Parts: sequence; C-alpha cells; structure tokens
Amino acid sequence: MSRIAVLQAQTGIDPSRNAAGIAEAVAAAASGGAVMLFTPEMSGLLDRDRSRAAGNYRDQEHEPTLAAAREAAAEAGMWVHLGSLAVMREDGRLANRAFVIDPAGEVRATYDKLHLFDVDLPTGESWRESASYAPGETTVVVEGTPVGRLGLAICYDIRFPALFAALAEAGAETIAVPAAFTVPTGQAHWQVLLRARAIEAGLFVVAAAQAGRHEDGRETYGHSLVADPWGELLLEMDDAPGLAFAEVDLARISEVRGRVPALRHRRSIPPVTLLD
Repeated sequence: MSRIAVLQAQTGIDPSRNAAGIAEAVAAAASGGAVMLFTPEMSGLLDRDRSRAAGNYRDQEHEPTLAAAREAAAEAGMWVHLGSLAVMREDGRLANRAFVIDPAGEVRATYDKLHLFDVDLPTGESWRESASYAPGETTVVVEGTPVGRLGLAICYDIRFPALFAALAEAGAETIAVPAAFTVPTGQAHWQVLLRARAIEAGLFVVAAAQAGRHEDGRETYGHSLVADPWGELLLEMDDAPGLAFAEVDLARISEVRGRVPALRHRRSIPPVTLLD
C-alpha cells in the first residue's frame, strides 16, 4: 500500500511563484505521509498571452519549477511526478513535458505530450497547441516508482485509448494523466474518460488537474481524481486548489485482471472491410 498526494493547482503567470508553490506542495505531501506527489499539467506557467509568456520559457536545464521540484524532492526524500512544464527545445519550439523525479532529486524519466489540442469551442474559446508546441514521439513507462511501473500521459492524451492500451501492455500498473481541462469538456467527459481508461487497461489512473480561474483569465475544471482498476474512485476533489491523499494498493490490479482478463484477450485489429 502506497500513500500518494495529488496537487490541484491554480497555476499563474509568475514562474517563480509557481515554482515556490510546487516546493511547498512537496513538503506538505511529505508531512502528510505521502511517498509520491503528482502535480498538474503546466505546473510552471499558465499564460495564454503568448508575447508575455515567451519571455518566461526556458530549456530543461534552466527551468525554475523543475529545479525547485528536484531540490524539494531531494530534501523530502520522496518521488515527484511533475505533471508537465512548457520546455524550450533546441529547435526553438516548445515541448509539453512531464518529469518523474526520484527521492535523490534526479530526473528518472521525461515524456512529451503526444496529442495536441487544437479546437474552437462553442463558448468562443479557441486553443491551438500545435501553434507553439511540438508533439512527442515516444511512449514512456517508468520502473520502480511507489505506484509500480508508471505510464505517462498528459491531458488530451486521455481521448486516445490506444495509448493507454500500449502502456498497459508494456507493463504499466499506474498511469498519470496530469491535465488542465476546460470547464465545458471537464463537466461532460473528465470523470467518465478517466474511469474508462482505468477499467480498459486494468490499472490505476492518477489525474492531477488545474482548477478555478487563473491569472490569464482562463478557467479550468479541477476535480483531480484517483481511479482504481475497477473504475472505483479512491479520490475526487472539487473545483478549488488544494492537496489531497489516496492509498494505492497494487494487489488490486491482479485481483481485477483475474476477474476481467481483457489484456490477455486483446488481439490486433484486422483491416476494416467496407461493404456497400
């Protein structure tokens, strides 16, 4: 049984303040008995003013929130899944990158978001991640974390079940899905998609989310949660920032997969035959 902490954040436009908030959350998680902290997508900066935000982007080596999280993890002696940061690549484009940090403060793994969110919503909101971000090219499972083999996904990835199936087949026991969901899509799809991915893959899903009205004017849905392999919710937060805890028992995976052995029954899908 592993006690984990989930940070529901309201990240703003000041990277130094956001970095300090992550360090505080690591210390609070450790004080609460957690062995691993999960934070949301874009934990270092949320700013839809592109010209203002551009001055705050850094490469991985100089990213302030990553540095603060690594230092705090080492001081607390705990694991941190830093949900994601906007990191400048060598080609001048950005990566939406997740980090897994071990208790020594070392980066054990990174993952760049595969699926980018480009959409015009009925509310008038318009999002074009591909205008600034480059998509990732690899899938990642990290060995040896307190929640077993940890698969990595980010936000919009949740709508692509083939990714979760691939992570499960690669041995993942938990999948992290940090997010900054919009309110309309969150109300309609957030919980049902996360529970479905947990059920389909027969594993734990940990989803740390952004919440509330942010400094740049956007609103995010919140409702961070932890779902077990049966789809039961071990934790569901509301729409306010905060820190919450859940207990993850990896023995639950074999129990559930024994009852519904879908992973063993999965077959490659043959080509579709289109009939008149």
